[in-house]
Amino acid sequence: MNYIVITGGVLSGLGKGITASSIGMLLKACGYKVTAIKIDPYLNCDAGTMNPFQHGEVFVLEDGTEVDLDLGNYERFLNENLTKHHNITTGKVYKSVIEKERRGEYLGATVQIIPHVTNEIRRNIKMAAETSEAEIAIVELGGTVGDIESMPFLEAVRQLHIEVGHENLIFIHTTLVPVIGVVGEQKTKPTQHSVKALREIGILPDMMVCRADDYLEDKIKEKISLFCDVPKEAVLSAPNARTIYEVPLILEKQGITSYILNKLNLKYTKTIQKRQQKNLKNWKEFVNNILYPEKEVTVAIVGKYTDLKDSYICVVEAVIHAGAALKTKVNIKWVDSEKFEKNPNLSVFEDIHGLIVPGGFGKRGTEGKIRTIQYVRENNIPFIGLCLGFQLAVVEYARNAIGLKDANSTEFDPDTEHKVIGILPELYNIDDLGGTMRLGAQEVLIKEGSLAHRIYGKTVIYERHRHRYEVNPKLIDLLESKDLKFTGRTRDGLRMEILEIPTHRYFIASQFHPEFKSRPNAPAPMFYHLVKNALKYKKEKKK
Repeated sequence: MNYIVITGGVLSGLGKGITASSIGMLLKACGYKVTAIKIDPYLNCDAGTMNPFQHGEVFVLEDGTEVDLDLGNYERFLNENLTKHHNITTGKVYKSVIEKERRGEYLGATVQIIPHVTNEIRRNIKMAAETSEAEIAIVELGGTVGDIESMPFLEAVRQLHIEVGHENLIFIHTTLVPVIGVVGEQKTKPTQHSVKALREIGILPDMMVCRADDYLEDKIKEKISLFCDVPKEAVLSAPNARTIYEVPLILEKQGITSYILNKLNLKYTKTIQKRQQKNLKNWKEFVNNILYPEKEVTVAIVGKYTDLKDSYICVVEAVIHAGAALKTKVNIKWVDSEKFEKNPNLSVFEDIHGLIVPGGFGKRGTEGKIRTIQYVRENNIPFIGLCLGFQLAVVEYARNAIGLKDANSTEFDPDTEHKVIGILPELYNIDDLGGTMRLGAQEVLIKEGSLAHRIYGKTVIYERHRHRYEVNPKLIDLLESKDLKFTGRTRDGLRMEILEIPTHRYFIASQFHPEFKSRPNAPAPMFYHLVKNALKYKKEKKK
């Protein structure tokens, strides 16, 4: 097993996740079996109970594990499904150590950070790598060098380096090279101090990936090389990219693949180089479609976390994937549902060609979303509802088409007379919030001849879920008494998964999250057809 450990210095948000994803994609293109592991130094066992404003979107894996959004990037770049083993948190590690201590597995020893916690961290890293049957495991260590929270993990990877040997583990350090406005010069001092802190821990970086507005000047590379004891050819620039999907190509132009493989004593022969270039052809075409589109549409995303775009990162990426497949630039118009609820100015939607209501929890902003759904339904505008968006589409239709004026979800109004959305029966007596929802890939049966069937081209699909509430099965006949139809269900027929309005141009919603499985060269079908119909709508609107 070969390991690439990626650390970060100076500040967060430098792009460690994109760096890790890009390196993984480039190595996979060479023909190596690659996996990626994310270490999050917070005490939460997983990301499931975290507010999106705190940590961005919660990503859900096939096995139902709720994880950090960086694992979504790993899956998109590597085109691989990851598992619960690929996200290691302080909470998971400490929980395991304490449970072992309670069972007496440490044979009366005084349990300490070193060696017990660091051994558990190493065990988790090796288990994730080995269960993936990978040749190369990329380990991204969250946080910043110098943080108290990261110290046990840094010590653990230092020990892992000794255990497996330098020929099998290399360190890549991401850092910041800012430009001070008045001086106008790239400054290396933050990088120097960051590497100094890393060396004090006992870790010497083999390569530097330096974030800056532009490419590093040659003299700056030389300075970083000298003061950080890293070869000049191992000091790479990570300038601002036009799209995150351009980053692998930027790094590869600087020779990152050959340097890494040589450090790991792996072959980078001409044959492997040709294989990589062949495998990168589709990726380059995908990036080219993003950068040089032939068409353009505008799609609104209506949510309550719009101040932090990372809260909806998978939805945004799914839109980008769909746009690229159709050589279309999709401009995203963000609409704060809470503000719209207080001031429902419909003119905000005059220039849109499609609309998405994504998932979420809590009552805040829901009436604004319902008003939005009513507008696109009545005005024949292409629409996708996701999870909560699916549930609110049911509420809106029940109120305004069926005539159940007080229809609502029991999440927002437990006493409503018409409970069209209710909590999952299996969650009635469960108080814990973490990991208790209906999570992960679930089977969905699609009705033949439906819009959903035309979109997916299948009658059985598996999509990822993350919800506590569902459509009330007792009211299905009433809800389907007019135009709305449930065309996706569970095998027993009791749990609704997809709704559509056949008389509408493109009105579809799902209880699941199709955005979680969207990939650069394999866009989520519902999003692909949203953009396709948005193009048609724009064309007709011009007439």
